[in-house]
Amino acid sequence: MYSYEDRMRAVALYIKLGKRVKATIRELGYPTKNALKSWYREYERHQNLRMASAPRSPKFSEEQKKVALEHYASQGRCISWTMRALGYPGRATLTAWVHETFPEAKRVSNGRYGPGNHTDAVKQAAVVGLYCREESAEALAKKVGVSRPTLYAWKTQFLGAEAPATMTRKKSPPLDPEIAELERQRDALQHAIRELQIEHDLLRTASELIKKDIGGDLQGLSNREKTMLIVALKNQYKAPELMARLGLPRSSYFYHRTRITLEDKYLPVRHIMADIFESNHRCYGYRRLTASLTRHSITISEKVVRRLMKQEALSVPKPKRRRYNSYLGEISPAPDNVINRDFHAAAPNEKWLTDITEFHIRAGKVYLSPIIDCFDGLVISWAIGTKPDADLANTMLDAALETIVDSDARPIIHSDRGGHYRWSGWLERVNAAGLVRSMSRKASSQDNAACEGFFGRLKNEFFYPRDWRAFTLDQFIDAVDAYIRWYNESRIKMSLGGRSPIEYRQSLGIMT
Repeated sequence: MYSYEDRMRAVALYIKLGKRVKATIRELGYPTKNALKSWYREYERHQNLRMASAPRSPKFSEEQKKVALEHYASQGRCISWTMRALGYPGRATLTAWVHETFPEAKRVSNGRYGPGNHTDAVKQAAVVGLYCREESAEALAKKVGVSRPTLYAWKTQFLGAEAPATMTRKKSPPLDPEIAELERQRDALQHAIRELQIEHDLLRTASELIKKDIGGDLQGLSNREKTMLIVALKNQYKAPELMARLGLPRSSYFYHRTRITLEDKYLPVRHIMADIFESNHRCYGYRRLTASLTRHSITISEKVVRRLMKQEALSVPKPKRRRYNSYLGEISPAPDNVINRDFHAAAPNEKWLTDITEFHIRAGKVYLSPIIDCFDGLVISWAIGTKPDADLANTMLDAALETIVDSDARPIIHSDRGGHYRWSGWLERVNAAGLVRSMSRKASSQDNAACEGFFGRLKNEFFYPRDWRAFTLDQFIDAVDAYIRWYNESRIKMSLGGRSPIEYRQSLGIMT
């Protein structure tokens, strides 16, 4: 109990030291932290402290005190047993009650093992029962009327601290060295198997959950992806074990785990992106996906689109294949390279580009011959067949000429030095229509780069990502035809303001 002066002195020093609890207690040597704060709160409310502390109401009633003392007196005078049986009071309180009611209990002692009135014969019998283990130590202690620690204290009293707690333990004989070595090898193999199992489960889960080829390098994953793996496998393995395997700091794991559990604000956008990607031959990169989302009234940055594409595994394959070559030699004089790598046109039907490309599927080979308008990349006409002959190129040219019958346009038609563009049938059609011929230099694909670029996009977006083994030649030709129509009508180009060639011409009023 602290006096009024002591309490005021503590509060004044607490305020003087800037409300530093430890410094105040260190200076005065009293009180406790909670008491000091309580005094300060009282002083702050009333600008003073009570002269004397108000007496506390007793925690236990007289009836409870009487029951506890009766149990103590009738059950072997063991404070611990009374506390365990009744569930109250605390040891200090019960000891005070006992000393108040039974003054002689202060002088009765069993050495250093606490008060009691059990004879040595009772203690020895209890120790024998403890070693026989016919019943548990807890049951034996309850039967004798003491606590379990008291029972073991009697064991120490009669047998010493070095004696074992029970006689039922049998010491295993030393193992044979060969057996010990085999067991060591067994443990090592079990550990290796477990490590391999963890590695396998991590790689399998990464393939299923993250949906990308990591090449067996788990360390190349982002912290978010590592956290996703741990969350998926935490019921099979301990999280610290997985974090150590993945090299993921504990703080990063809890941060990303919390982020993952939060609602994904981009969830609707993810679905729309996946639909756009799948409906456009899985060929849209982040720029065209961003433009497509804008057309859906969804405005997000290209950086976010790239991140979402990575998380959803929306990647465009880019394999390389050998290009078809139609060069047959100098079978007729070649015109000059009028285009000279200038593939820009101010209006439609100023510059046309043409070439032939090859598709090789299980059913056979298919050849495509298109004419590309340099103005906007529109495929003016195209012909698809199973033979790269003159009829293929002539059919394509006839279809293109029909588009300019009612106009005065006389475009430059540029090609490589393939034999299809040097036969008499091709030359007659070109001359009759008044077209200007232009040819690339020999072995210079850059001179017809715009047309080669169309072939590259066609194969990367349409041909390479798909399995064509079950397609017939007719089915494949129909698929190529459908792609080119989609290319003209729906596939957006960033150079055209996120519009397709036909949409671009409609916006200029060139096409209805």
